[in-house]
Amino acid sequence: MSQLFDAIADLPLAVDATERTRRDRDTSSDFVRTTTTFHLSGEGTTGRGEDVTYDTEDHDALADAPPLDLAGEYTFASFSTHLDDIDLFPTKPPERETARPYRRWAIESAALDLALRQNGRSLADVLDRELSSVRFVVSTRLGDPPTTDRIESILDAYPDAEFKLDPTPAWTDDVVDAVAATEAVRILDLKGLYEGTEVDTDPDPGLYRRLLSTFPEAVFEDPALTPETRPLFDGAEGQVSWDYPITGVESVEARPFEPAWLNIKPSRFGTVRSLFATIEWAAAHDVTLYGGGQFELGVGRDHIQLLASLFYPDGPNDVAPGGYNDPEVAGGLPTSPLTAPENSVGLSWE
Repeated sequence: MSQLFDAIADLPLAVDATERTRRDRDTSSDFVRTTTTFHLSGEGTTGRGEDVTYDTEDHDALADAPPLDLAGEYTFASFSTHLDDIDLFPTKPPERETARPYRRWAIESAALDLALRQNGRSLADVLDRELSSVRFVVSTRLGDPPTTDRIESILDAYPDAEFKLDPTPAWTDDVVDAVAATEAVRILDLKGLYEGTEVDTDPDPGLYRRLLSTFPEAVFEDPALTPETRPLFDGAEGQVSWDYPITGVESVEARPFEPAWLNIKPSRFGTVRSLFATIEWAAAHDVTLYGGGQFELGVGRDHIQLLASLFYPDGPNDVAPGGYNDPEVAGGLPTSPLTAPENSVGLSWE
C-alpha cells in the first residue's frame, strides 16, 4: 500500500466535459515538439494534464478522435480504476507502446488537478509536505559535429547554470576536455537503453572509459552494461542512474544492482499510484531521486516542477523552464533554484 496514494485516493471529483488542445514548438534538439493537453471540467473548474507522446502521428490521430467520455462522479481512486477500461488510442494503436503510459499520465494528472481544485486543496496540503525551492539543470545536446558552442552561450547568459548532456561516440577527446573545463556538468545521459528511437546510442567502451575518468563526480544515466562496459563501472555503481526503464517499483528492482540514483519522469509511470509507490520505495532504500523532463510545452512542465519541489528539490532536476529548450536561449529566464511556489490550489506552479 502507498501512504501517499491513500492521501489522495478518496478525493471526490466530478467530470462534466473533456476537451483537448495541441501545441507545437521548435526545440534546441532540432525537432518540432508536439504535445496535447487534456482539459477535464466539472463544477465550474478545470484540471489539465499534458500528453508528452513523442510521435506526432499519435497526436494527429488524436485530433481526429471524438472527446473521451469520462463524465461522471468519482473518487480519484475510482477514476483511475475507470481508466483501466478506456481505450485511450481509439483511432489507431500508438506508434510506440511507451505512448500508452504517457497518455494515461496526462489524463490522471488532469483528474488529480481537477479533484484538488474542486476541493480547494493543493497537493502539498493533501500530502502534508512542504514545498521547497527546486535546483535544476539544463538538458541540451552538442550538435553534429559536437561543439561546446551551446553550453558556452548558456553560460555566458547564466554563469551558474548546470547541465545534463548526452555524450555520443562523436565526442572527441578535445570536446570531452572542453566540456569538463566548464565544471558545470552534473549528469551524462548515455542513452544506452533506448530502442527504436532517434536517440539510441550504442555502447562505446572507449567513450565510457574516457567519461568516467574525466567526470569523477558526474551521474551516469542509462549505461548499456555489456561484457565490455560492465567492468568499467566496478566501484562506480554509486554514480549510475536509471531513467528509460523506470516505470514502477518492479522495474527498479529489476536493475542489475540496487540503484543509488533514479530519474523520475512521471509520465513513464502512467498512474499516480505507481509513481507514488516508487517514490516511497526510493525513500525506504536511500535512493537519491531527481526529476526528468520530456520537452513539455504546457502544464506538464509545471507538474514535474511541483513534484520535484515536494519530493526531490535538491537533486539535479531536469526540469528547467521551457525557455532553456528554445533554439536560441533568451535572457531573463528564471535561474536555479526556482523559488518555491505558492501553489494555493491544484497542481499548478504558481
